[in-house]
Amino acid sequence: MESLPDPDPRPGEVIIAVKASGICHTDIEILKGNYGGSAFPLVPGHEFAGEVVAIGADVTGINPGDRVVVDPNLGCGICHACQRGRINLCENLGAYGVTRNGGFADYCAVSASKLAPIGALDWGVAALAEPLGCVLNGLSTLDGRICETATVFGGGPIGLLMALALKWRGTARVTVVDLSEDRLQLAGTFGLRAVSALSSDLVALRHTQDFVADATGVAAVAADLTGYIRDGGAGLFFGVCDQSDRIEISPFEMFRRQLSLFGTHSLNANVADALPLLSRHEAEAARIVSHRMTLEEILSSFRNGAPVGALKVQLFNH
Repeated sequence: MESLPDPDPRPGEVIIAVKASGICHTDIEILKGNYGGSAFPLVPGHEFAGEVVAIGADVTGINPGDRVVVDPNLGCGICHACQRGRINLCENLGAYGVTRNGGFADYCAVSASKLAPIGALDWGVAALAEPLGCVLNGLSTLDGRICETATVFGGGPIGLLMALALKWRGTARVTVVDLSEDRLQLAGTFGLRAVSALSSDLVALRHTQDFVADATGVAAVAADLTGYIRDGGAGLFFGVCDQSDRIEISPFEMFRRQLSLFGTHSLNANVADALPLLSRHEAEAARIVSHRMTLEEILSSFRNGAPVGALKVQLFNH
């Protein structure tokens, strides 16, 4: 914990008084030095919302008092990916909380171009726009596909957001698979089908799902996605496996069953799509946030791990 000078806005920037900022597993990996491109010293936090309190030169259309959420990704605008609108795949990708100071502070300087208005949306729910944006980037692989049945392996906060986004977008039957009975019970209260990874019910899911996503980051789970996808369906590697992990895929099975497997990284200007979903389903989304903490308590979570039973843990500045 450090005391830093309050930031001043440069041209094109605003200063945000941070109101809510969520811990992501990526933050822990940055702390451990396992996330390439991160810079130290660094104020982490890339899932944050707040109130505009100061405006730099050349900023128009934004005023002090505006309630906003941040899209943290910063593309170079020059590389091949940026030229094709794939900022999340930028060869020189930066991000607030990864390469620039982010949301675990009282104030943060942010480019005005990376803000989206949130209206009266709850601060904590608004801060879910970034992880939900990551989910929506992953679900863009379903564009043009029929998706009546879907299974998400992993009932943590991001897995639940994935399952809820599928439900909110019209998938009739969404299943969450996890080992934790507490998480499975919670998934059931959202109207999701909950199946234990140790249950015989898991067998009945095999080869029946239009879409299957791994949100565990466990290589053994990722390796078996094709076993649950129906012919012509799709699978998504969404969880972050270790860089050294390898799995086996049968090219013949991919060919004969016409399967599609996708990867996804971060979000790609998806905050604008996430906010309407969060606004329409604010009460459900709010239940993903299990703990609202002070900066001192957040520091303890970084050092000692999240509280038992936690879902999304957020810094919450009143």
